[in-house]
Amino acid sequence: MIALAGATLAVSATPVAAAPPAIRIESVSSDNVKSGGTVRVRFRVTNNERGTERAFVAVSGGLRCTKGCSATKDLGPGESASFDATVVAPKVSAGEESGLNLAVTVRIGLQTGFAHKMILVRGSEAPSSAVTQVSGRVRDADGKAVGNATVAVRDSAGHSYQATSDGSGKFSIRSSDSKPIAPGSITVAAGKDGYRTARVTARGVAGSAATVRLILAPVATPSTTPPSPTAEASSPVVAEEEPVAEDSLAGVAPPATVKTAGDEGGGLLLATIVGGLLVAAGLGALALVLIRRRKSPVVPVAPVSPGGGRFADAPTALLRTVPPDGRPTR
Repeated sequence: MIALAGATLAVSATPVAAAPPAIRIESVSSDNVKSGGTVRVRFRVTNNERGTERAFVAVSGGLRCTKGCSATKDLGPGESASFDATVVAPKVSAGEESGLNLAVTVRIGLQTGFAHKMILVRGSEAPSSAVTQVSGRVRDADGKAVGNATVAVRDSAGHSYQATSDGSGKFSIRSSDSKPIAPGSITVAAGKDGYRTARVTARGVAGSAATVRLILAPVATPSTTPPSPTAEASSPVVAEEEPVAEDSLAGVAPPATVKTAGDEGGGLLLATIVGGLLVAAGLGALALVLIRRRKSPVVPVAPVSPGGGRFADAPTALLRTVPPDGRPTR
């Protein structure tokens, strides 16, 4: 009996871990709201501790909390309390839907509890009288995608839109409630540095999408390479032959045609050659005269005396004639 009693006392002395606080979402005003819509949520918290504890509550998740986002309240053992909060759905593109989590958290003592609910947020529908979107792709003349190109769109109502092509050359512009794309003639232009601006016109139909294709042609770069000196001198100048007297060039072969690369240098070279030929021709003529004189017999002439007689044994004398003015000849 004593042993049993001791065992009983030992068991009752072991502390019992407290249950986590209870928290649950009691209601939401709507779990399917439009973009920018408001949701009101109520949740209830229970203290499961053995004593009075302070409860800390907070609202979080993908919706923006605007009221009752956090609160505190002292709760006795087993006591419960309800809290209210207001959240706002974020903006979602027209025609799209997004599921977002609404979460509430409570901490009592050392224990924490959670509760959450999924809220569906849908974007506003594009007006039926507008073009749903304008999309397309930008390529170069070789068919390669052109990324980071600026795309400008102008509809029939004069509304302007702008987008940038991605790495694959694609772009897309959607209608919105505040700025719908008017049906009718739609002009789409694309441009980028190093390319000529491309422009196309598409026909937009209400309730449908318009798709276009844009091709950018590269801008031609002017050539700055100077002409090659070799090309300038590829056509040599042929010097013309000067006429030479036939008697001065007797027995001399005619000069060969001289090709030069410049007019001034060619004229000097031609003059030098012609002068040399003339000198050679003169020397040749002089030598020919000397040779002829050597071959012809010389007939001695007997000198004549002043009285008409001849001096047979007198040597021949050469006398220099003097002109009347008294100046000797050269």
